[in-house]
Amino acid sequence: MRQVFQQELTEVQDRLVQLAEAAETIMDKASRAFLNSDVSLADEALALAASNEEKALGLDELVIKVLATQSPVARDLRILVSALRMSASIERMGALASHIAAIARYRFPGSAVPASLRKTFEDMARIDLELVSKAIKLLGNTDLDLAREIQAQDEAVDRLHRKVFEVVLADDWKENAMFTVDVILASRYFERFADHVVDISSKVSFLQTGEWTEN
Repeated sequence: MRQVFQQELTEVQDRLVQLAEAAETIMDKASRAFLNSDVSLADEALALAASNEEKALGLDELVIKVLATQSPVARDLRILVSALRMSASIERMGALASHIAAIARYRFPGSAVPASLRKTFEDMARIDLELVSKAIKLLGNTDLDLAREIQAQDEAVDRLHRKVFEVVLADDWKENAMFTVDVILASRYFERFADHVVDISSKVSFLQTGEWTEN
């Protein structure tokens, strides 16, 4: 019975990694679609996000079944409770990336990124992809140092998000209202994507220490 339980815990971990890998792919495609006005990549990101949502639901159902049938305690219980929270974060990451892809799609064949903000969004996309790559490693190998590294790097995305507002609110911003809304929303989606990676790192810290924190 214990061997079956350990196999189920391993499956939960493997599925979390797979979900995070899919979220990374969605963000990669969505950010490239956004920066390069690539409608094909936007459509691919949107389709993958819908698929990842179904996979997250399947993982949640597996965790609930294990909780109901195995009655875990102590660290095993923490793993399963954290898995439910992390599954929700990863599914949301895919959804946020899909929103970025949707902006690119709606703007096509025009560009969704004004020249004055292109470098800012390039940096946001790069850091988000670096963060989710670290999250994938973290889910496969719970490393508190890597978790802290993720939490520290999130501040760089926050600074870039604030920079978008500074540009949009400046006197020389001449874009129309729709463009203004698009870039503010896109910036928020990139920023929230990073926040969810931080949330995952906090849950991994909880697995190791038993101390629950909210970000």
